[in-house]
Amino acid sequence: MKTTPSYSVKNVSRRQFLKSSSGVALLIGASGLLPHLISCKDSKKVREQLKKHELTAWVQITEDGQITIYNPAAEMGQGSMTALPLVFAEEMDADWSKVNVEFSPQESDIYGSEGWVPGSKLMFTVGSRTTKSYYPVMRKAGAQARYVLLLSVANQWKVPIGELTTMDSYVIHENSDRKISYGDVVPYLTMPGTLPDFNATGLKNPKDFRLIGSNIPRTEIPEKVNGSAQFAIDIRLPDMVYGVLERGELNGAKPSLKNEAEILGMDGVLKVVPFNYAIGIIAITLEGALNAKKSLKIDWSDAQAKGFNSQEIYPTYIKIASDNKKGETVNEIGNVDRAMKTAAKTYEVDFKNDYVYHAQMEPLNAVMQVAEDLKSAEIWVGSQQGPDTKLGIPDLLGIPHEAVKVHLQYLGGGFGRRSMNDFVLECGTLAREMAPLPVKLVWTREDDVTYGAFRPLSLQRLKACIDAEGKLTGFNHCVVGDGGNLVASGARNDHYNIPNQLVEWREASHGIRLKHWRSVGHGPNKFAIESMLDEIAYDQNIDPVELRKTLMAKSPRALATLEKAAEMAEWKVPSPEGRAKGVAFVEHGSLGTGICEISVDHNTGNIKVHRFWIALDAGVVVQPDNVRAQMEGGVIMGISSVLKEQITLVDGKVQQSNYHDYNLLRIQEVPDSVETTIIPSAEHPEGVGETATPMVASAIANAFLKLTGKRLRHLPFSRERVLEALNS
Repeated sequence: MKTTPSYSVKNVSRRQFLKSSSGVALLIGASGLLPHLISCKDSKKVREQLKKHELTAWVQITEDGQITIYNPAAEMGQGSMTALPLVFAEEMDADWSKVNVEFSPQESDIYGSEGWVPGSKLMFTVGSRTTKSYYPVMRKAGAQARYVLLLSVANQWKVPIGELTTMDSYVIHENSDRKISYGDVVPYLTMPGTLPDFNATGLKNPKDFRLIGSNIPRTEIPEKVNGSAQFAIDIRLPDMVYGVLERGELNGAKPSLKNEAEILGMDGVLKVVPFNYAIGIIAITLEGALNAKKSLKIDWSDAQAKGFNSQEIYPTYIKIASDNKKGETVNEIGNVDRAMKTAAKTYEVDFKNDYVYHAQMEPLNAVMQVAEDLKSAEIWVGSQQGPDTKLGIPDLLGIPHEAVKVHLQYLGGGFGRRSMNDFVLECGTLAREMAPLPVKLVWTREDDVTYGAFRPLSLQRLKACIDAEGKLTGFNHCVVGDGGNLVASGARNDHYNIPNQLVEWREASHGIRLKHWRSVGHGPNKFAIESMLDEIAYDQNIDPVELRKTLMAKSPRALATLEKAAEMAEWKVPSPEGRAKGVAFVEHGSLGTGICEISVDHNTGNIKVHRFWIALDAGVVVQPDNVRAQMEGGVIMGISSVLKEQITLVDGKVQQSNYHDYNLLRIQEVPDSVETTIIPSAEHPEGVGETATPMVASAIANAFLKLTGKRLRHLPFSRERVLEALNS
């Protein structure tokens, strides 16, 4: 098994590949999977078929039995380069040791999975949707490839197709004690007039899976370990030049360059390119571009963000939350107002969170080459893709969609930031100016921090009520902040049986750039919800796990994760002296309950997370070991954001610039252990990349409450805030 690099200087086009390859390509088109089969030896036939159909290869089989499967999703460390081809190979009954994986072309009509709008196709690696959305696509395609192989052998051997079986890249006929490898079938592959749809029947029973559910090593890990893995930052093209932008310190401010002649006179500087929010510089070397950037003299206009101070805005948010005028309703069940009026006791708590930066390891960058006639372009980029698989370049350059070719690369971290293709459009603007020379755009870390797109700052006002029997009867969640779904997602309580619920969003905009950050609104909102439940349990002297068990009585899958996590953590067993455990439940695609054990240094305010236990129901799990790795990574990222990470703005300007003042969790601060139990399930796969991260804040806050009797309600839990809580 290996992953094939997606680009080299001598890369040939996909159509050239089809014409010159010695294998067979099973093809798919916009109207469905695998409608045609072409022997790549027969170049004339290939040309004829390509004239008739807009086709591209999905899987290739060569006569020596090697199989290439194309991965349609971005690979940013989450394992899609293995998971999706593995699903295809499972249904195809391929010998995994003979499978190679490459990125597919970025063509959503062909390689897309079902989008959010019914009937649409989407290539967008976001929202933990990749395995969930591609699972049926890859199963169907793999099953159809297997069917073609079976039918071809049946025709060749003159036996009923129903007598044939497959295993490990062999077609087997037990009645005659014959078998033939997939590679040996290649010379006489034939295509049926119609193919089974395999939507409801004909797919494997999950109990018969041999690959799915096994701990199979990820395809791209070896090359990431030995350094041969190729990221966009590694791309070097002949005659390539370099671009950088000065974007200023105030989002939305417009530049006026005062020394363009001086900059153009600097050694190696080729061009100055104005943007409405930045000044671009193109130079022969990156060093030359960065040196010129330092010499820019720019007057900046004012912008909406001017005067905004992030740490002083919360009193304003409190006023917004207190206003009698309701915001946009996100979810409503029953009548919360009536429940509050008739309640035996009510609770009201405000939770807050500051801005958070993505901090992806690989700086934003892209390489683009625009043809001299400006009628075509090629891009090399690490992107989470998007609604437009050509990343907006056709509209930017005014050229057809098919005139843009995207070479997707590995991503050195995404977390939502690379679902925003602003940096690709910047590169396109520079490349258009330098056509036909390729241009490499690089953001520095300081660029990315000071001109970042952050998880929004917000305030959540929660009101809850209980009846005379202590039953939770009403739950009101008011989210105040900017960004719509960026702040409001994750505020529903679909797995808690609370008869009266209201979730509303009240907008507060300050002109700050915002973007999806791992788990989006689930982070702040699950922190508020799960912390609120523990505060009620603490006040009522109820065990927090028992309270949740009661609320989950009608959600057995959620309840199973709670009970399993409590069992794993030995919830009823007291923690060692100076430690305590806290619990939190999260639904983000998958269902998961997390329990952590912490200690607190009362002198420094430092919180240490010692252990973390997770019970997860993710439906069918394609790669168990990789899911555990996702949970571990999600917990560590969660701890980092909860205890360390904070973006602050003064007069609209970001105060942090690099890792010396934007603090991240260090290796010596990670938990001693993160244990994950995957609950067996035959349900449709759900996403796992964003399940662990949002459970961390409330688990820590709830453990802190149990340990100290004090409450933490403002993220991050900086040492200063912890000491303030301890001394309150």
